[in-house]
Amino acid sequence: MNALKTTAHAVSITAGRLTGSARMLPSFLIVGAQRCGTTSLYRALSQHPLVAKPVLRKGVHYFDMAYGRGMGWYRAHFPLRRAGMLAFESAPYYLFHPLAGPRIAWDLPEVKLIVLVRDPVERAISAHAHELARGFDSEPSFARAVELEPERLAGETARLCAAPLSASHAHRHHAYLSRGRYAEQLARLEPLIARDRIKVIDSGRFFTDPLPVYADLLDFLGLPPAADPVFERHNSRTHSPIAPGLRARLSNHFLPWDALLLPWLDATPSWRV
Repeated sequence: MNALKTTAHAVSITAGRLTGSARMLPSFLIVGAQRCGTTSLYRALSQHPLVAKPVLRKGVHYFDMAYGRGMGWYRAHFPLRRAGMLAFESAPYYLFHPLAGPRIAWDLPEVKLIVLVRDPVERAISAHAHELARGFDSEPSFARAVELEPERLAGETARLCAAPLSASHAHRHHAYLSRGRYAEQLARLEPLIARDRIKVIDSGRFFTDPLPVYADLLDFLGLPPAADPVFERHNSRTHSPIAPGLRARLSNHFLPWDALLLPWLDATPSWRV
């Protein structure tokens, strides 16, 4: 099955390159954060009649993992242009990758960005369960994985910047606490993308009462209301409970970073209420 998918993808991209000049580029991107409901929002937006998703998969990962392939390769992933339609993709590593923001700003100067955030402690726990299940982390203990994170990530950001087309397994798959410092990542984006083109969504509020959050997002994107959107959770994973002491310590670690989200959300984060 994987071989068939690979072949189908190669054929699709070849065909897409031949018609590249007639294809859309994204008007907006869901850039993160990982394990914050990006797939669920992607599915909801994909139902809108004026929104076009990528041809084969939700995340092309051009601006983080495949930038060396060029814009022709990237454009080949999107449908042919249609009047009034907006294309998009969802790749939650874009928010955390040190070079994705500058690349997006350069190649898509008018693009709008959507960022979802959730309780960063829950995000970290969920991310570890996710990476463990996919075989990208061999450390079964969440507490130990958090302890190992500084060592695993040491020098990786600098290495990615020094070798722009390289990849880092640890940076992508083992950044359990680092990815939850959302304000740090938003601060990197703000000088590159105008603040009025960045929408930050509290996923706790989105899942609790999705319709007003979704309506506000459509207004941000310049899209008309959609009839009867279906909201579902996707890619949720169960995990073992963590010790209360560790949870409290991690919650305190994130407290200053969560406080810096207030201007982005115009509200206290739902997990701090």
